Amino acid sequence: MPVTLPDKSPIEIVLRFNEALNHQDLEGMLECLTDDCIFENTSPAPDGQRYVGREAVGAFWEKFFISSVQPNINPEEIFACGDRVIMRWIYRWLDHQGNPGHIRGVDVYQLRMGLICEKLSYVKG
Repeated sequence: MPVTLPDKSPIEIVLRFNEALNHQDLEGMLECLTDDCIFENTSPAPDGQRYVGREAVGAFWEKFFISSVQPNINPEEIFACGDRVIMRWIYRWLDHQGNPGHIRGVDVYQLRMGLICEKLSYVKG
């Protein structure tokens, strides 16, 4: 069950979500989302898969953590305008053979009542 985070700024909420992601803390991530949240993944090209609702979004991240070794998303730039937060990032990981990889991208978030209700992800390349 999400906890409304009205005492936090939109940027703080997005960074809290990202920190939980980097620690593979699914419960911490889900606490930052509305019940009806929307997540659009970066793949498959060209538009990415769309997940609607906390349960569907949680199932995606659960599978993501199984398939990704040491995922880490580092913000390169983050700013807010009203209920929108834009975060430019670099995602680094290790594959199952221990080889490093990375990709750069942007997430466009929308918040409602102190929680993330939309996360649209885009990548370079």
